[in-house]
Amino acid sequence: MPASAQIPRNKSARRTEIRRENERLILDAAERVFAEAGFGGATMQLIADLAGLPKANLHYYFPTKEALYRRVVRNIFEIWLDAASTFDGAEDPATGIGGYIDAKMEISRRHPHGSKVWAAEVMQGAPVIQDYLETTLKDWTDGRIRVIQGWIDQGRMAPVNPRHLLYMLWATTQHYADFGHQIETLNHGAPLTERQWAEAKASVKAIILRGIGAA
Repeated sequence: MPASAQIPRNKSARRTEIRRENERLILDAAERVFAEAGFGGATMQLIADLAGLPKANLHYYFPTKEALYRRVVRNIFEIWLDAASTFDGAEDPATGIGGYIDAKMEISRRHPHGSKVWAAEVMQGAPVIQDYLETTLKDWTDGRIRVIQGWIDQGRMAPVNPRHLLYMLWATTQHYADFGHQIETLNHGAPLTERQWAEAKASVKAIILRGIGAA
């Protein structure tokens, strides 16, 4: 390949790399600021300062604060959707629900700020993402309910209400993110260690799977 043809491609690849890195910095900072200050208290300047970028860069990638907020919310929800892939193709509830608990607990560990943003938004009546709840979340929930009901009909687990089981799974796993400060306080002021996270996952799985007769 002629050198003259390679240079533009290298520049294009570099621009793409810079864009991705800037978006990552912005989204990481926005997730933290929205979690701590809420949508109303957050400002683009606060997010820019935390990201270490000029405010103009934020408006280049995200024209408005609402656009950035919705992207943060969408990101955490898509991560949760990936976790739910354990349901798809699982032969039994122990595998499907057990894997879902593992994945959701790990998300709470690695993305606590995103979970807090989601929780705060919903507790305020979802003024920004109500449309998301009524469409994407509803469709996802209905699909998981059908899977759980199928296991119940096959006699693979106790006849519980699938919807309320899902609510319990969300509440339990996301507690480790939304109430992380409380957990650290009760853990002598220290974050959970690797061993403690493993114990937490095992305990939550054992309690829930035994409770639905799927252990």
